[in-house]
Amino acid sequence: MTSRNKHYSGFVNIIGNPNVGKSTLMNALVGEKLSIVTAKAQTTRHRIMGIVNGENYQIVYSDTPGILKPHYRLQQSMMDFVDTAIGDADIILYVTDVVEKGDKNEEYIAKLRNIECPVILVINKIDISTQEQVLSLIKWWQEQLPNAIIYPASAKEKFNLDNIFDAIVSHLPESPAWFDKDVFTDKNLRFFASEIIREKIFLYYSQEIPYSCEVSIESFKEGNDRYDISAVIYVMRESQKGIIIGKGGQTLKKVGTKARLDMEDFFQKKVFLSLFVKVDPDWRENKKELKKFGYEN
Repeated sequence: MTSRNKHYSGFVNIIGNPNVGKSTLMNALVGEKLSIVTAKAQTTRHRIMGIVNGENYQIVYSDTPGILKPHYRLQQSMMDFVDTAIGDADIILYVTDVVEKGDKNEEYIAKLRNIECPVILVINKIDISTQEQVLSLIKWWQEQLPNAIIYPASAKEKFNLDNIFDAIVSHLPESPAWFDKDVFTDKNLRFFASEIIREKIFLYYSQEIPYSCEVSIESFKEGNDRYDISAVIYVMRESQKGIIIGKGGQTLKKVGTKARLDMEDFFQKKVFLSLFVKVDPDWRENKKELKKFGYEN
């Protein structure tokens, strides 16, 4: 337990393979929808922080992209976020689930064996498993990471999250707060506007389309009673532009309407949203373009 005479603060960095529920877990722990959550892999591309404050503690959660072997520059930038998160963590929250093979991306498990900070391992999605399978997984992970603290959980059903939270608080280092106590994320509203649009692209388009798209907020103006937002969806081919727009512009209109409603719920203010589509064949490999989208320093 933490002492009321001291203050505890630390970076709790969430890592794991794609589709194990990292973003769902962080959103549940923070109490805000900060990260994209869809059934598709690689929805999280950035490192997104969510901040939880108590009287004598501050937890800075960090959601990261799912671990993968990079095939183009964008994915390498995504893995740079993961490596940075491992390097600057006060606590690692490693998320696996009851479906994936435990030895996937063994090199990262090897890193966790040798890391000095506490490792809390969450076996997620136990709501779709059996007790026998979960106990078998716990035993397997205890052998792989003997120093880790292991919790079976369901982020979707919010099962066992209280115990995970208590474990995090009890392992925070003594430190002043890193952020103001009224802040709940390090990202600005423009970032969340682009992520909300990108989420809708993942939800309403199939195959390679979501992975070929990026969203740029070209204009973000706050008026007395609403936000006026103009955004561009970048695609890699002219044919993809046609798919995004849809017959008579109906698909793009649907994306815009759903995104606007989510923005209004998130921002608690009316939104006027304009969406445009442009072709940029090289955006996933171009360093200048990736920097514009926030992937390169």
